[in-house]
Amino acid sequence: MKLNLPEYEYEVRHLADGTLQIHDRLRGKFVALTPEEWVRQHFVNFLIAHRGYPPHLMANEVGIRHNGCLRRCDTIIYDHYATPIAIVEYKAPEIEITSRVFDQIVRYNMVLKVRSLMVSNGMAHYACRIEGDSYHFLRDVPLYDNL
Repeated sequence: MKLNLPEYEYEVRHLADGTLQIHDRLRGKFVALTPEEWVRQHFVNFLIAHRGYPPHLMANEVGIRHNGCLRRCDTIIYDHYATPIAIVEYKAPEIEITSRVFDQIVRYNMVLKVRSLMVSNGMAHYACRIEGDSYHFLRDVPLYDNL
């Protein structure tokens, strides 16, 4: 599926059972190629290749505990001291990004207390900066140095 993100050379493999996997450069392994994973891999590439995000300061599928339950953040961006500074949430292209999607990432931020949040369904991308108890939407996905 064509996304509103730059193309890149991804690696896909076909398994004997007919399923597809895509290589996740951050996890260093092949993972199931779902619509959400398609968005994740393209957005991660966009952050690295076009926004200056260092891959060694990014992690996919990071487990956190919120209200005693294990949750998984789609992508976390860290500073050079290994402190989380941004959370990225992905949805499949057909999923509309609503305030409910932002509520999910805001709940994750109750644990991580980062200063930037991003959400993408591959077609639309939203970024906001946390300032006190409110968040302000940005015009574009920020460069890493501007986080």
